[in-house]
Amino acid sequence: MKANIGIKEKDRAVVAQILNKLLADENVLYTKVRNAHWNVEGSDFHAQHLFFETIYGELAELIDEIAERVRSIGHFAIGTMKQFLELTQLTEMKYGKNDSQGYIKELLNDIESLIISIREDIDTVEKAGDAGTEDFLVGILGKHEKTAWMLRAHIK
Repeated sequence: MKANIGIKEKDRAVVAQILNKLLADENVLYTKVRNAHWNVEGSDFHAQHLFFETIYGELAELIDEIAERVRSIGHFAIGTMKQFLELTQLTEMKYGKNDSQGYIKELLNDIESLIISIREDIDTVEKAGDAGTEDFLVGILGKHEKTAWMLRAHIK
């Protein structure tokens, strides 16, 4: 049955595309944070191990919410690694060492690039007349801004 939520199909398709790209970005970011969690070494290991665990836990919830938002506007959420890697603006882990500072800098760069993209996407979603997704993206923006602040606070 088609979604009848007061938004034209062509506009819902645009919003779904934005959300699926964000879903891809968040899944790649999640994997990168898990990698940092598993492989971080150094005198700050325990604190950073737990810090990365907090971040990936929050991302796991966010990923589910994004996929469900795609479904709530009448489209299907992508769900394969191939699709994630085709749509994401992020790259797989570039950093070659296992110290927390390197992981943090790379993750911060990724999150800040997502913040910029989300800001742009909010404008597009607003033009599509989808206030629900606009509000949803504003919430994600706030979460990522907080995480970026916390990552910046760890950089010497």
